[in-house]
Amino acid sequence: MSRLRPPARSAVRALRPHLPRGLRVRLVVAFLLAAAFGALLTAGLTFQRARAAILDRAEETAVTDLRAQLDSLAPELTLPPTTEDLRGLTRQLDQAGGARAWHSSASYRGGEPVAASPGAPPVPEELRETVRDSGRAVHQRTEHDGSPWLALGMPVTYSDRPGNTDTTTATATPTPTATTTGTGSGSGSDTLSGLTVYAAFPLDEDQADIDALVTAAQAGAVPALALALVPALFAARSVLRPVRRLRHGAERIAAGELTTRLDTEGRDELADLTRAFNTMAETLEGDAAELRRLEAGARRFAADVAHELRTPLAAMAAVTEVLDEDAASGVLPADTEDAVRLISEEVRTLARMVEDLMEVSRFDAKAAPVHREDVDLRTLVTKTLQLRGWAHGERVRADLPEPAPVHVDPRRIDVVLGNLVANALHHGRPPVTVAVRTRDDLVRVTVTDHGPGIPDDVLPHVFDRFYKADAARPRSGGSGLGLAIAHENAALHGGTLTAANHPDSGAVFTLTLPSAASSPGTT
Repeated sequence: MSRLRPPARSAVRALRPHLPRGLRVRLVVAFLLAAAFGALLTAGLTFQRARAAILDRAEETAVTDLRAQLDSLAPELTLPPTTEDLRGLTRQLDQAGGARAWHSSASYRGGEPVAASPGAPPVPEELRETVRDSGRAVHQRTEHDGSPWLALGMPVTYSDRPGNTDTTTATATPTPTATTTGTGSGSGSDTLSGLTVYAAFPLDEDQADIDALVTAAQAGAVPALALALVPALFAARSVLRPVRRLRHGAERIAAGELTTRLDTEGRDELADLTRAFNTMAETLEGDAAELRRLEAGARRFAADVAHELRTPLAAMAAVTEVLDEDAASGVLPADTEDAVRLISEEVRTLARMVEDLMEVSRFDAKAAPVHREDVDLRTLVTKTLQLRGWAHGERVRADLPEPAPVHVDPRRIDVVLGNLVANALHHGRPPVTVAVRTRDDLVRVTVTDHGPGIPDDVLPHVFDRFYKADAARPRSGGSGLGLAIAHENAALHGGTLTAANHPDSGAVFTLTLPSAASSPGTT
């Protein structure tokens, strides 16, 4: 199969917008096409029948008229006739044609037809052969000067049956009589005389009747389609009404209104679809309720555990501080000193995890307090690096070229920046660059490392709680909630926190906050 060339594909694409897209339009168009096809088929069959009836009537009338004239004139003809006899016969036939205005000619024993009128159309050779072979009256439609004509051929026979009711007889020779044949060959003692008469006349009046039928069909097509449009619109409306209800119901389900149900009417396929929709909505509502119950239980459990652990952990932290002082003074044996330092580190890790869990529970309960102040974000970055010992050295670099006024909670932004830099140092590779830029009423802080970057399958989950890119990796010192908490803190300030990979190498975390001029008020 050959492929479409570019110009052909462009033409196809250019035509697509012009195709009907709405279901209502397509239903109406389909209904109108079906109605038009039915009307066209009916009109075509009716036209064929009417046309055949008009032409058959003209043919039968012409044959009857010609037979009647020959029954009257042929017996007076002397056989064998001369050319002048044949011309005189045709002249009489032309005069007797009346309104039909036919042009006749006659031949004897296969000779050339003799006509009285110089304007008579030639006799078709096929018609002459058919009359000669069949020995009966034959008609044929032809064209002459661009108009339809009907040509007739009728042989004359001898008959010695004076009582024949189907023929008209007269004395043509001393003993036999002459007669014309009908649509069949002679029967009984009828024999062909050798005389054949031909007549041709225009079908202009019959063609005018046929043209009037076509004109009437064309004139009635537009009103018929206009009338078909009304039931088409009603049919489209009856089909689209339940479809529209299903669409609105699906939109409400998508918006979270899982209690949405639709009324069911009828027993057709759309009613079955509506019942299936209601069953789906009921199932979704039950599953969502169960998930919410499990999620609320898990959050409540985490909050309760964190709350219950705070008091014993506070006591343990106080004890480990004393032990740390003893270990630092050198009064403890070496093995005991190592054990004390290990316990102190684990207690501090556990305390941080409990604090993170408490913070997460406040986020879930929409109860996280935000105390905003007007500050320069460069100052917050500098303090964050100084408090964690990253201000001096080559591991972390600050790029703070211009003022960046913001209206934020300094403690929460410090948590965000600290988590981002610590994550870059732990999972990436130094140097880590912290850059602040202001543009279009927004302040952006980017934290870039020079590590291998974040795998593509991990990027969508870096801000998920307790997410691990590799479940088999060794245990880290963090709680697994740092980036999740940073993301929630950014959202609290009306900002965003995103993660991406640098084109060269390393991961890039971008914190975007409204500038002081566009920030929300103090909470």
